[in-house]
Amino acid sequence: MQRRTADLILSALGWLGFNAVMLWTVVFLAAVVVPRSVDGPVRIATGPAITVDLALLLLFAAQHSLMARRSVKARLRRRVPQRLERTTFVLATDVCLVLLLVLWQPWGGEVRRVDGVAAVLLWSLFAAGWLLAVVSTSAIDQLELTGLRQAGWAPSRDPGPDTLKVDGLYGLVRHPLMTGLLVAFWATPRMSAPHLLLAAATTGYILLGVHFEERDLRRTFGAAYDEYAARVPALVPGLIVRRAVLR
Repeated sequence: MQRRTADLILSALGWLGFNAVMLWTVVFLAAVVVPRSVDGPVRIATGPAITVDLALLLLFAAQHSLMARRSVKARLRRRVPQRLERTTFVLATDVCLVLLLVLWQPWGGEVRRVDGVAAVLLWSLFAAGWLLAVVSTSAIDQLELTGLRQAGWAPSRDPGPDTLKVDGLYGLVRHPLMTGLLVAFWATPRMSAPHLLLAAATTGYILLGVHFEERDLRRTFGAAYDEYAARVPALVPGLIVRRAVLR
């Protein structure tokens, strides 16, 4: 009973951290509410600032990529109960993102700035991107995504055979969560140099992640996924990129 209670508490902390960090990232990028944002204030020289920021981005990418590997998951299962495997991943991600948000070092440099109607449009896109990201996590079962279901907060679902989701948001793009995040990171009236670095780095990581996810999906669903990909774009609604399929 005590172990089950501890599992529930730990998974709840992961879920709370997931949502808190997401909200923190929104205001961090918008440069509102929080005293430190992606744009400022500048605290150290440009060279060291870029070095710190790249290290923080690399830390997040390494954690997210390594903990997703099957070999690392197998080692983790020998130390962590299976019901807490996803919670462990979420908590590690929370820690890496908190470090990024706390230790991020802005530096000078403005790439672009727009005002008036254009600024309103960009802020609207920013909000729409985050809304799409949040809705997408619900569409793929946020309880399972954040580890709550596995830890016992909700009944386990019968896994059954893998099914390909092609309706709702997935009828517009194959990766709606990633589309939302890309829009959220790029839609800003003021694009500073550090914001550009963050947006470019996250875009590169997302595109790499989508590439490997697509490979796994094609191996799982075969011709059904090929047919789905032929009519539904990966990230941009209406944009179909024709390419050879590599297995």
